[in-house]
Amino acid sequence: MRRALLVTLLVAAQMATANTPATSLRPVARGGNPVVQPVQMAPSGAIEQPAQDEASETARDRGGLFSSLRPLFRSSKVEKTGREKRRLEAKGAICGDVAIQGEAIGRVPGKIGGCGIESAVRVRSVSGISLSQSATVDCVTAQALKRWVDTSAKPALSRQGGGLKGLRVAAHYACRSRNNVSGAKISEHGKGRAIDISGFQLANGSEVTVLQGWGSKSSGKALARMRKEACSTFGTVLGPGSDGYHRDHFHFDTARHRNGSYCR
Repeated sequence: MRRALLVTLLVAAQMATANTPATSLRPVARGGNPVVQPVQMAPSGAIEQPAQDEASETARDRGGLFSSLRPLFRSSKVEKTGREKRRLEAKGAICGDVAIQGEAIGRVPGKIGGCGIESAVRVRSVSGISLSQSATVDCVTAQALKRWVDTSAKPALSRQGGGLKGLRVAAHYACRSRNNVSGAKISEHGKGRAIDISGFQLANGSEVTVLQGWGSKSSGKALARMRKEACSTFGTVLGPGSDGYHRDHFHFDTARHRNGSYCR
């Protein structure tokens, strides 16, 4: 009886030893003699996992490959552009130019078809020259106005009244037809591409107006120069003599025409 029991225990022990994995099931490289790493047993009896390398731990800490679509690293160019934009915005700049002051107001929906501005700005001043009223336009028009002030308006009035100080704005964005004529095409004013200037404020407090100064001995040449030079900056330039609607102001817009600028 005791002998039979002893034989049974020996057989059971041999079977247990045969079924116990003595080596890791991890595949090894073919060729040569594989190096078998023994399975490490934790005190609890659980199999210890192999140590993770630094890259794996970093990926795990970040939540895996697809945890975020934000790039891990940004180019120096992107970082520089972002810093410059924040710097300009802090100084009240719009359209990426510190010389153009105002505020970005975004999309301006039109009340009728054809009107509206996708990315509008409200301009208070350009190159230190204040506007009598903030003008709502797009950045292309704001930038064109700034170039014209720098290259034409300032130089033309540099010897009058201490120089140019401000622009009298007669009109800017307005959802309307051309010259407010019923049935006419939508004006460039209705697209945020136009601005009307009726006068020029000087540093000594005086003002040169288009209505009274055009053709005059004191301001006629300066006004004619500003109007002519605007043709190289704007797509359309209208003023006294073009029609009865523009006898008291300059109309500037950034529309593009097949045959170049339209100047009258």
